[in-house]
Amino acid sequence: MKVVMIGTGYVGLVSGTCFAEFGADVVCVDVDERKVERLKAGEIPIYEPGLDDLVAKNVREGRLAFTTKLGDVAGDADLVFIAVGTPSRRGDGFADLSYVYEAARQVAPHLKDYTVIVDKSTVPVGTARNVARLIRETNPAADFDVASNPEFLREGAAISDFMRPDRVVIGVESPRAEKRLRELYRPLNLIEAPILVTGLESAELIKYASNAFLATKISFINEMSSLCEAVGADVHAVAKGMGMDKRIGGKFLHAGPGYGGSCFPKDTQALVRIAQEHGVSSRIVESVIEVNAAQKARMIKKIREALGGNEAGKRIGVLGLTFKPETDDMRDAPALSILPPLMEKGASIRAHDPQGVHEAKSMLPADVHYCDDIYSVFEGCDAVVLLTEWNVYRGLDLERAGKLMREKVFIDLRNVYEQESMASHGFRYFCVGR
Repeated sequence: MKVVMIGTGYVGLVSGTCFAEFGADVVCVDVDERKVERLKAGEIPIYEPGLDDLVAKNVREGRLAFTTKLGDVAGDADLVFIAVGTPSRRGDGFADLSYVYEAARQVAPHLKDYTVIVDKSTVPVGTARNVARLIRETNPAADFDVASNPEFLREGAAISDFMRPDRVVIGVESPRAEKRLRELYRPLNLIEAPILVTGLESAELIKYASNAFLATKISFINEMSSLCEAVGADVHAVAKGMGMDKRIGGKFLHAGPGYGGSCFPKDTQALVRIAQEHGVSSRIVESVIEVNAAQKARMIKKIREALGGNEAGKRIGVLGLTFKPETDDMRDAPALSILPPLMEKGASIRAHDPQGVHEAKSMLPADVHYCDDIYSVFEGCDAVVLLTEWNVYRGLDLERAGKLMREKVFIDLRNVYEQESMASHGFRYFCVGR
């Protein structure tokens, strides 16, 4: 099985590598020559645990290659995946499909024998049909089908998610396309991974609906955390009690500073726009977006109050910058909404992150001071904020940390620590929903 993966971003690189691990011959294509050269040299442009080893293994064994020349490889492919970015469009929040459609135009002239063109990018309903139309207009003689195969990869656990998925969703309109995609995913039969075959529109909507529902759970428990603080309840106990109900489940019921990342923010906004475009109400998803923004603003207020109501002239240490652990992704990370307003009011920031500093430097104000050592963050600080729950922050030497600080104030926006433990080390401790 010969596979071409257009795009070597997070989805394209992980998916292409995992298909190679399945035994397919995969060529990943990207227009960025420097990026392709880095990949050929074994440099992985993203941080994903285990990906570097898996890429090296499959390159070494001849099943994975990288190129900028789509025309050299597209004609021989059994499947061509489009895995390019679909960022939120400025102004209206709709998914920017220009990269998807350009990929379709670029691949069309090179199609020879029957080929399945697969949308792997997260795209609005109707995109697959537009891709098919563009290919037919560019190459009327092409023998092809377009399919939708959305990804469900969690950053930090993408390889295991791909290799042991909850489900594989395949949106097709022809038996030939279904057969070819089933053959590609055949190694998953060994673990009896469910494969759901749907129409094109259903497959496209499943991705958006799934992410919007998970975002809803996050915003719901964050709203409950505010209520817990108001009435003296413990959001941990509330979430645990809810999660014991099998109809609800405990995942994504963790109070914190709000969701971020490459998926939830843009996918919830895109789903609202899709609904509006079709004259359908999406009040729940609209509220989810509003609650998430409000939660980030509430975290700023919480930090300010912990500092006595005024952050001017205060030094704040920050543990974690990425939107979640085990990734270097800073896209829509809570840090981007929380830290700049504090700095505008006169706070100085000392920050540490195990993987996200390089990205953070291009997205946060220039005068953030980045620390290589975790405990350097605490030096002379009036407060330390735990913003991302990396494992390295879960077992801090609190005695050592406290001695380095000017004021022993610890603001735990991920509820990693317990009040009693922090109090025993002399900290004034602030958390979320407890």
